[in-house]
This record gives sequence, C-alpha cells and structure tokens, in this order.
Amino acid sequence: MFGIELPIFAFSHCRDVVAAVSRAGGMGVLGALYFTPEELEMELKWIDEHVDGRPYGVDVVMPASYEGADFAPEELVGRLQTMIPEGHRAFVDDLLARHGVPELTADAEPGRVLLGWTDATARPQVEVALRHPIALLANALGPPPADVVKLAHERGVKVAALASTPRHALKQVEVGVDVVVAQGTEAGGHTGEISTMVLIPQVVDAVDVPVLAAGGIGNGRQMAAGMALGAEGVWTGSLWLTVEEADTPEMARRRILEATSRDTVRSRSWTGKPARLLRNEWTDAWESEESPGTLPMPLQFMLVSGALRRIGRSDASELATFPAGQIIGITNQVRSTKDVVFGLVEEFGEALDRLGRLTRD
Repeated sequence: MFGIELPIFAFSHCRDVVAAVSRAGGMGVLGALYFTPEELEMELKWIDEHVDGRPYGVDVVMPASYEGADFAPEELVGRLQTMIPEGHRAFVDDLLARHGVPELTADAEPGRVLLGWTDATARPQVEVALRHPIALLANALGPPPADVVKLAHERGVKVAALASTPRHALKQVEVGVDVVVAQGTEAGGHTGEISTMVLIPQVVDAVDVPVLAAGGIGNGRQMAAGMALGAEGVWTGSLWLTVEEADTPEMARRRILEATSRDTVRSRSWTGKPARLLRNEWTDAWESEESPGTLPMPLQFMLVSGALRRIGRSDASELATFPAGQIIGITNQVRSTKDVVFGLVEEFGEALDRLGRLTRD
C-alpha cells in the first residue's frame, strides 16, 4: 500500500524523528496539532527535503464531537471563551500560585495555541498537508469528515484513523478510511478503556481494511504479538519521546527515562477527553476534592493551555505533564531513531524464530 520496507509507523511532533523513521524504512507521521498552518508548511517543506523521497504522513485532530461545533469559525474562539466558568479559571490560578509558577515575562514568545481540537482549526492544516507529497493523512479523534477523506483520496493520499473499540473502527470504515489504527488503553494521549491484547483481534475481525496495532508497542516482541493478533503493522508513539533526534525538553526526557509503567494515568485534565498522561501533581489536583471538574473539549485545553506553557517555562517540574503511554516503563536509555527502528526489527525476528522453534518442537 505504501511502498515501505518495514510495517512500523511512528507518530511524533518532531520533524527530525519523522524523517529519520522514514529513511530507516518505516513511516514517520508528523503530529500537526500544535502547528499553525504557516508553521506546518515550514515543517513539511523541511521533511520533504530530508526524507530522501521516502513516504511519510501527517496526523491531524478532527474530533467527531466537541463544544461549539455549530459555531461559525469567525466567532468560535470568542464564544467558547465566554463558556469557561470563572471558578475554573480561579482554580488554575490558585494551583499555579501554590506551586510558585511565575507569570510569563514580557520577552516570552507569544502563545501559539489557544484553540485546538476542532474541525475549524484542523481544516487549514489538512489543506497545507495535501499540498505536500504525503502518503498518509491520519485523524486522531473519531472518524474524519467524509469530505476530507474524499479530498485526500482525490490527491492519491491514503487515510487512517484511530479506534479504541470495534464500533469506532466500523464508523471509520463507513467514511472510507484505508487503515484503522486499533489503539489500546496502554497508549499515550487520547485512548479508550480496552487493552491492546483484547482490542486488536476484535477490530481485525470487525473490518475489512488493514489494521495497525497501537498502545504499548515498544519492542519487537510486542510488535510480533500485535501482528500475531491479526494486525499488519504497528503504530508507535511514546517510544520516540527519548530518541536522540526528539525535541523533548530535557526535564521531560529525564522523567520519562526514570518512570515506570505505573506512572501514567488516564485524565481529562489536558483536553477534556480521557488521555493517558504522565501522572503528577497536576493530574492529581484535577482529581482532588477541590477540583471544579474538567470541562468538555475544547474548553479544557483553552482553559489550561496558558498554564501549561507557564509551567513549561518554570522550574515547577512537579506540575509538568504531557501525553505518555505505559511503554515508558521500558524506555530507559537514549538511542538514535535508526537504532530503535533496527532494534524493533531484530527483536521481531528473534520473536518469530522463538515461536518457530516452539512449533517445531
């Protein structure tokens, strides 16, 4: 379908990782969420020049449902801002004050993202992506709009979408996606409640398109397990947070390397929908008795995006959270992207040999 040597798909917000995976024979997929259309244009132009003609993809977020979906684009931000209760703003301000998080200085870069997780913000990103020679357009939340699927197909671009239940997978196929990413609850970011081991065969049996295994895929044995369950490849994410090429902040990289698989939690404190994050005092605060509760998407992210940016520029590491899957429990060293890819393949082969010996014996 894609002309790739290895059935390894790597999601990353870092262009260097995306290009390195594709050059190594897999397919890098750039997460577009945090880029403005202008920034995304620059990122994709760079990838075009550094991917050696190999295929790569772009991942956008076009949720099937969110607050303000029926608002006109030009009034979306203003109307959504009025829907954020003052009590929630006060809770965030108090949380930052208790941890001594300073205000942003006058010379700080202006905030880049106040609103994400909407159809209105993703469509300009889709337009930019389809101007480049991408091989795959992926949607991270729910089935992509049918007109976007059609547009991608007209440009010769395959479409993938993530699913956390067989029912979700069927909805993806109904709108015409070419690949379903069956993502178990072990995954970082937005994820459902069904484990990868249980989910993959259910999705494989439910749909008639290729399925990628996702959620807790971090070594070749897990890759072999996913494909033994019927998947035709793997979708990986948290695995790439600590590679040499990743632009992960050093503090976050260190915490990932030290973390165990019990150090993540599904929380609505990031976007309003359940997402697996690194657990810390930020996620705990939103589950405390003092919490006013999280807001629906995209209000929660609008509420906390400025706070998370302040935390990121401060020394308040106890509040710094980010999407991370349970696979970080076996991520304990920094390696090059190429070495990680080749390590996956080598261990995958060893796992198959071991299974072959079992059958022969």
